[in-house]
Order: sequence, then structure tokens, then C-alpha cells
Amino acid sequence: MTAELDDYLASFAEPTGYLNFGNYGPPSRAVVETIGRLTAEASAGVPSAGLHARDEHALAAVARLTGFDRGAVALTPSTSFGLLQIAFGLPGGAVLVSGAEFPSNLYAWWRARDAGLITVRTLPAVPGDGLAPVTPERVAASLTPDTVAVAVSAVDFRTGFRADLAGIRAAIGDRLLVVDGIQGFGVVDHDWTMADALVVGGQKWLRAGWGTGFVALSARGLARLRPVLGGWTGVEMPSHYDGVPHEPLPGAQRFSTTNGSPFASGALATALAQLESVGVATVQRRIEETATAFIDRLLAADLPVLSPVAPHERAGLVVVGIAHGAAGTVHKRLDAAGVTATVHGDDRIRFSIHATTTPAALDAALTELGAPA
Repeated sequence: MTAELDDYLASFAEPTGYLNFGNYGPPSRAVVETIGRLTAEASAGVPSAGLHARDEHALAAVARLTGFDRGAVALTPSTSFGLLQIAFGLPGGAVLVSGAEFPSNLYAWWRARDAGLITVRTLPAVPGDGLAPVTPERVAASLTPDTVAVAVSAVDFRTGFRADLAGIRAAIGDRLLVVDGIQGFGVVDHDWTMADALVVGGQKWLRAGWGTGFVALSARGLARLRPVLGGWTGVEMPSHYDGVPHEPLPGAQRFSTTNGSPFASGALATALAQLESVGVATVQRRIEETATAFIDRLLAADLPVLSPVAPHERAGLVVVGIAHGAAGTVHKRLDAAGVTATVHGDDRIRFSIHATTTPAALDAALTELGAPA
């Protein structure tokens, strides 16, 4: 273990049994200290320009970690808001999306449809499998001449399946590929530039806290998406108060709506700097090793694993099947034992494994699931 990894791991303080990063990732001590320091500076009257210097730190780190140009990234307070900006910015046409997506990746398209801007087509379900993964084959078979964009999650929130972004990119041709990356960015060493619009909230696997996130756009995305929900900070000469609309800024900054929180951008910058200090590949490798150990023990105990078993098909989510109707009871038992996870429906529980997850966390979860030590 390197000194950088030691420092990274030592910066976190979540309880041993915390296995719920797919819901919320507790921020590091460094992130908490950054927010506290910026709050103190604001209280002391530090000029806003000084506080907002952290915006550029965050944006530069986003560019490095995504592979997108610096001018093609912008900050957003959440995945939901970023997706809404993309949806309202589309130049008409139809969007193809799975009905099994997380609601933020559905309501954005529905709201743009209700505003009369686009149409929405739902990816046809696989008979007998309402949670079938979104694959290049399913997407290709569902494209229509008026399809202008395809929306997909990099990692499915319910099944843990990692989408084949390169395959979907090839299948859709010149159409826009919109990727909700919140369940994978920072823990999967993807080529994110396959996306035309990558939207990521920072409160889960990036462990930056709520109110943090970013949008990254390809040249194709920048050329086609309109800043319909862009505001006064997304235009040329924003402080020239002449009462007339100004030209949008070049690059992704045209989607800016107003001055964001420097506390949020500072938290994101710190979280991304910590991630860069060890590298995404290192984080991914630790997660793969821990998830594999967990899955092996679940299978050895004849407990059904409903998420992908092969490392290349998964990220940090492991979904365990529970006897029909018993998931709520098992979830309460886990909670009482200090194990935090997410219950989905009445027959499955989702565990989220991060680089900081220890063998003791797996032991505690397996004990309550009825697996031998």
C-alpha cells in the first residue's frame, strides 16, 4: 500500500458497517475541513471572487478526470439539474430511455416532453425481465429516424450492471449519447468521452457532499444543445446591466444559471484532488477485490447474487436476493447490527462497496444474511 493510498483511506471516518455509497458517500475529513474553512472565510468577509477561485480548481480537476476539454465542463448542483438542462436544450426529436432508469433520468425527459420540446420513447422491455440491462443490441433495435438522443446510466442503480458505453456509442452513430454517471464516475476507469453529455452528482461515490456535481459535453453536444435553462452567468458581459439579452458564452459555461456555492465547488475540488492522488484505477481495483470477496462468500453460502458477478460488468454495487417479502425484516436486522444498506422492493438488498470498505464490514453483513463466517 502506498503512502498516498494510506492518506486517502485515513481521511474517511464512516462506520465500519457502512455499505451504502450508492445512496450517499460520507465525505472525507479533508472535504469537511474545506467547507469549514470556506465558511469561516465567508464569515470574515473574504471577497466573493476569492471564494469562487475554488470553482476553477474543481473544473480543472473534472476536465482531467473525464478527459473532456476544460471549456467543455461546467458545475451543476445535482445530476437531476444537469439532466434537466440537457433535456431542455435538445433541438427537438425523440429521446430513447429505459423505463427502469433512476427517476432523475426519466423526469428530465418527461418534463421537456410536457413543455412540448421533445418526444420520449421507452426502450421496449425484455419479456419476463423488467430489469434487463440496457445493451447496444437493445438500443440498436429500438432506434427510429427521429431519435436524436439516447439516455443511459453508466451503472444501473438497481442491478449494478455497467453499461457498454463504447458499444452503445457505436450503435447510435451520430445521435447524442447522454450518460448519467453518478453510480460509476470515480470508481470505474471508463473512457467517459464516449458520452456527448456526461452528468455526475458528487454526493455518492465521489464523496463530495450534496450540492456538488458537473456536466461534461463533447463537441457534438456543444454544437447541438441549446442553453435554454442557462442564466445570466452563462452569457458574455454578465455584469453589463443594459436590459437586453447577451450572447451565450462559448463552451459548457453557457449552461451556467447563476453563481453557485463556493462551499460546494471547494468540496468537489477537494474530493477530486483526493481521488487524483491515488488514481481511479487504484480505487477501482480495491473495489473489485472487495466486491469479489463478498460475492464469493455469498455464493458459497447459496445466497443469490442478482447483480453481475464478472468484474468487467459491475462497479461497486452488489445486490443480494432475499426470500420474497423478507427484505424489510432483513434490512432492519442489518441496521440493528450497524450495517447500512439499501432495501429495494421486498426481495432484494443493495450493498455498496467502496475503497474504504473493510473485511469487517463484509463479515457483519454476511452474519446478518445468514452466511457462515
